[in-house]
Amino acid sequence: MDSITQAALGATLAGAVAGKTLGRSVLLTGAVLGTLPDLDVIIDYGSAVANFTQHRGFSHSLLILIPLSFLLAWALWRWKPQLSYQRWLLMTGLILVTHPVLDAFTTYGTQLFWPFGPPVALNSIFIIDPLYTLPLLAAMVFFLCRPQRTTALVTGLAVSTLYLGWTLAAQQMITNRVEPALAQAGLAEAPRMVQPMPFNTVLWRVTVVSDDRRVEMVTGFLDGDAPLNLEEFARDPALAARARTLPEGQRLEWFTDGFLHYEQQGELLIATDVRLGVPGAHPFTFVLAKNNGNRLEPSLSYRLDRPAVRKELLGALWARLTGTAPVLCLASLELPPPGERCS
Repeated sequence: MDSITQAALGATLAGAVAGKTLGRSVLLTGAVLGTLPDLDVIIDYGSAVANFTQHRGFSHSLLILIPLSFLLAWALWRWKPQLSYQRWLLMTGLILVTHPVLDAFTTYGTQLFWPFGPPVALNSIFIIDPLYTLPLLAAMVFFLCRPQRTTALVTGLAVSTLYLGWTLAAQQMITNRVEPALAQAGLAEAPRMVQPMPFNTVLWRVTVVSDDRRVEMVTGFLDGDAPLNLEEFARDPALAARARTLPEGQRLEWFTDGFLHYEQQGELLIATDVRLGVPGAHPFTFVLAKNNGNRLEPSLSYRLDRPAVRKELLGALWARLTGTAPVLCLASLELPPPGERCS
């Protein structure tokens, strides 16, 4: 999740555990602990792909954070012994563990058990979701006004946690809705990803990949009985196979679970993570190699600039979310004329 949300979660947990003893200042301590795992972004691992796939790695591993919580709790207890070591440990452990667990609900991927196993990505909540964050912020404001009342903090945590549970239930309902259409398209067994569109859990994006095509659709809870609109994007199996011969191509495949789009622009072999953002506005596109005839020359990967997002897209997303527009064409990120489907 975004840094504001992680800081708010850490602060709220700290206040709920130790607010009556330490007062308002504990919110700052919790906020700092809540953002601690994300400091790995300052590390340069040597290439764009390495930086992308190592983020949320060791610093988000439960195998690292749980032992670290004992050390930090001891240091904090020596700093402010009016709170027992057991309470410091409870607070520190909760904050450090909930940070990567919350991140695992997003699409990016979180290496909860680094250095073992693949990243965990439940894909049920967008990286910024006000409905998760606002109850935490409201609880913090109430506590700042009345620092002896921690009930508001517990309530804020409960509301946000229930909302997180709702995201999983909503994801399953959307999955059930699209399964007949995928079966009809011959994609019943193909790898799929169901995730919310930006900032909400009403409108959802479904991505399905096969060897030679990727199918995208957008559907939501306000669509009623409107038919699903499937958009197809071509995939080049031969180019993908060549990319997988590269160490960084293999790393990307592992990190994204194969949800990648490969293309050749001039001599450059380019890979795009199609999980994040939306088609036409994917934020992570990497140059992996130069293609000289039949031979790939690996180069130190670098990231291409993110495509500019037109301001009209927000209006289109709102119209689609509210059901005013029944179709949003992902290939162009535009609303088709009334009564028409995407070409």
